[in-house]
Amino acid sequence: MKKLLLILALAFTFSIPAWAAVDINTASQAELQSLNGVGPKKAQAIIDYRKKNGPFKSAADLDKVPGFGAKTVDGLKKDITVGNAKAAAAGTPDKMMKDAKKDIAVGNAKAADAGTPDKMVKDAKAAMPAPAKDTTKK
Repeated sequence: MKKLLLILALAFTFSIPAWAAVDINTASQAELQSLNGVGPKKAQAIIDYRKKNGPFKSAADLDKVPGFGAKTVDGLKKDITVGNAKAAAAGTPDKMMKDAKKDIAVGNAKAADAGTPDKMVKDAKAAMPAPAKDTTKK
């Protein structure tokens, strides 16, 4: 069940409409490639740059990435955004998936606190009030 939810979350992440601004601090390679003029090499260059140097502070910082100049950055400014550094610290969907798998593999206590999906449903049902009895005569 957890895998299914994770897969659905990732599928939603990759289905962001093309008209939405792309956060260059968290975007996957596929999301970066959805930008006009950004192919596989430039997308990977953005990812490599942010891994090495940390999150971008502004869209203008994109010109520090090899293959990007001021003209290219100006053309992309309307299509990109720079999320806050705290959100960027979580990393790319690939990193989040890797971290989640690692937590599951080592039995991370914090992640396990909530329990299995079945346990969460059982707990939620237990917290609900019992249904009212039908007192109407038939």
